[in-house]
Amino acid sequence: MVEKLLQHIDSIVPITEDEGEIIRELVKEKEIPRKKFLHQAGEVASNSAFVVEGCLRSYTIDRDGFEHILQFAPENWWISDMHSLVKNNPSELNIDALLDTKVLVMSRSCQISIFDRIPKLERYFRILTENALAASNQRTINYLSLPAKLRYENFCDMYPTLIHAIPQKSIASYIGITPEFLSKLRAERVK
Repeated sequence: MVEKLLQHIDSIVPITEDEGEIIRELVKEKEIPRKKFLHQAGEVASNSAFVVEGCLRSYTIDRDGFEHILQFAPENWWISDMHSLVKNNPSELNIDALLDTKVLVMSRSCQISIFDRIPKLERYFRILTENALAASNQRTINYLSLPAKLRYENFCDMYPTLIHAIPQKSIASYIGITPEFLSKLRAERVK
């Protein structure tokens, strides 16, 4: 499983075999069955997770019991509650598996150790963070300004492997529509 992470890192920031060994020492393999949690709201996030296989999602639940999905993490994506992880505050997010999922987890202390031992990995994580921030900003703009049909098209472009792999209600929650309206959009798209 670690080889997939090393390939991902190497595609952004080339690493040596010795650096790969350091990473192998510091990440832990974990399997998360479908509908089980990596992390629950109220806990302090202690890890970031790299998805090797499957899919995770992060979400919050409002006062009325409605889920609001903030992120999907399919294969080769990282996920965590960054606010909780960095600030050491209780999380407002849940992170669970939409599919049986295999991840590599890295604790915050291991991440800091890696930065000290392999300084160029700060660049790797900076690039990922910049891309995540840009995507989050674009998603907010799209949510506020685009009709549902275009938000669905954007979802299909961003997550092509998830369109038929995860529940429709999760996709609907992510783009801010009802599952029934999503069914209508999907039917129109097939035509």
